Amino acid sequence: MDFAGGGGASLSEMYQSARRLLLSARDGVARVERLASAPTSSSYSSSSYSSSSAPLVGGGGAGDPAAAEEVRRVVAQIQGLCAQMDRLWRSIPAKGQRDLWKRKVEQLSEEVDSLKETLDKHSFRQRKRILEAKERAELFERANGESSHVLQIFDDEAQARQSARTSARALDEAYETGVAILQKYSDQRDRLKSAQRKALDVLNTVGLSNSVLKLIERRHRVDKKIAYGGMILTVVLMVAFWRLTH
Repeated sequence: MDFAGGGGASLSEMYQSARRLLLSARDGVARVERLASAPTSSSYSSSSYSSSSAPLVGGGGAGDPAAAEEVRRVVAQIQGLCAQMDRLWRSIPAKGQRDLWKRKVEQLSEEVDSLKETLDKHSFRQRKRILEAKERAELFERANGESSHVLQIFDDEAQARQSARTSARALDEAYETGVAILQKYSDQRDRLKSAQRKALDVLNTVGLSNSVLKLIERRHRVDKKIAYGGMILTVVLMVAFWRLTH
C-alpha cells in the first residue's frame, strides 16, 4: 500500500528516489576521496536531480571543493526525503505496514547520516592537509631566512679571522724589523767599544793629554745615548703599530 504526500509522490516512490540518490552519493564520496589521494584533472558533468534518475556526483579534481559540496547537496536532498517519509509512514493505519516503513526510513536515515559523517571526516582531513601544507611553506620560508642569516654570520666571522691573520702577519714583520734594528745597534756598540779601546791604546802610546781622553769619553757617552734612544723609539713605534692594527 502506497500513501501519497502533499506533493502527490507516494511513500514508495520517495523511498526509491532516496535509495538512488544514496547510491549516487556513495559513489561521489568514493570518487572524491580517490581523487584527493591521487590528484588528476577531470571534467565535471552536472545534471538535475529528479525522482526518476540519479545524478552523477563527485567529479572534479583533488583540492576542488565543488565535488564535495555537490555530494553534500545530494545528502541534504536525501535527508529532506527522509523527513517527508517520516511524516508519511506515521499516517499509515495498518500497524504492520507502519512498522515496516518505520524500519526502512530509520535504516535509510542511519545510512545517510553515516555517509554525511564520512564526508565530514574527508573535509576535515582536507582542511588539515591544507593547514599542514601552509605550515610547511611558512617553515620553509623561515628556514631560508635563517639560513641566509647564518651564512652572513659565517661570512663576517671569516672576514674577521682573515683580518686577524693579516694583523698578526704585520705585527710579526714589525717585530722582526725591530729585532734586526736592535741587533744592528748592538753591533755598532761593540764596534764603538772596540774602536774606543784601540784609540785609548793609541793615545796612551803616543802620550796624548787627559783632555783628549775626556773628549773621547764624552763622545762615547753621547753615542751610547743615541743608541739607547734609538732602541726606545723602535719599541714605541712597534707598540703604536700593534695598537693601530688591533
